[in-house]
Amino acid sequence: KTLQRMALSAAAGLALLALLMVWGRVSPAQVLDTLLGLPPWVYLLCLGTHYVVYCLRSLRFLRLIPREQRPSFTAMMAVSASHNLASYVLPAKSGEATLVLYLRGVCRVSGAAGLASLIVSRLYDFAVMIGSLAVATVWLTTTPHWGTPVWLGRMGAGGLALLSATFLVLALRGEKVMGPLRLGLRTLRLDRTRLGRRVYELSQRASDALRVARGGTSPGALLALTVLIWVGIFVFYALLARGFGLPERIGFGEAVFGSSLAVMSNILPLNAFAGFGTQETGWVLGFGILGIDRESAFATGLAVHLVQLFNVCLMGLVGHLVMGALPRPVGASTRPAEEAGEGATEPPGPPSQVG
Repeated sequence: KTLQRMALSAAAGLALLALLMVWGRVSPAQVLDTLLGLPPWVYLLCLGTHYVVYCLRSLRFLRLIPREQRPSFTAMMAVSASHNLASYVLPAKSGEATLVLYLRGVCRVSGAAGLASLIVSRLYDFAVMIGSLAVATVWLTTTPHWGTPVWLGRMGAGGLALLSATFLVLALRGEKVMGPLRLGLRTLRLDRTRLGRRVYELSQRASDALRVARGGTSPGALLALTVLIWVGIFVFYALLARGFGLPERIGFGEAVFGSSLAVMSNILPLNAFAGFGTQETGWVLGFGILGIDRESAFATGLAVHLVQLFNVCLMGLVGHLVMGALPRPVGASTRPAEEAGEGATEPPGPPSQVG
């Protein structure tokens, strides 16, 4: 079934890419020329930035895991890189569960602690990414590059700011929100329906996970790490956007706006294999609003995606090799996924980016 889903997802992604190439009037030769035009020093700088983002993510995971279960930094890096590969490549974000499974099997971290670290890290990611997009939108509406009505941009920025604050509240005090949600489901007897029961169980699991991850962790340190992570991600995209030929007026703020829409379109749990098609759609939309023609936007977006995928596969492969070389902890579980820990197979959180 997994192979069938991957095959269907890959076919859907290729079909969407083909439609976008026809709509964008871009040929495979143009994409290849764009890729070959990237200066080697720019790629090496992007690879180094990507590596720093991985290091920061690993540090954040370590802070979210209880001290008595905390693995070494090397083990956490290997697990994080391997998980990121699965999360990025597998369709519908089904690879998210691998973090919990790898942490349990390689580092002997409990399923509850692994799930908690995944959920809380995703909440912080959403809060910072969406907040950054809101700030960039407000700033861009004051520039001549903005291509839609100013009032629409600022109204959208207000909605994004509210959404960012919601995710931040969930990260800080999420269990306080889950209680009233479950009470409402019980009061309305919706917990007796299939969907209501599902929501009830997920809210209980998320509430427990948030309490586990908060023990002894400084919210300020987590927020600071997340801000640094996203600064690195936006620098990565900005370097590639300019390296692949977007005009000089595309600076850091413009890169934050365009790449954020690409990331947001790629985090939907309906994305195809490796996010092909969906990520390019967001990239073309974002940079199209800033006045970049769709041919240039699509060729650049696909080239950026291919570089990102290469980096993710490279670091994921190294991560798997390191995991295989690490000494296996005594009593480490080799049970299948459904037994690998509480909620290990169904973490209710969206995926990470960059890669």
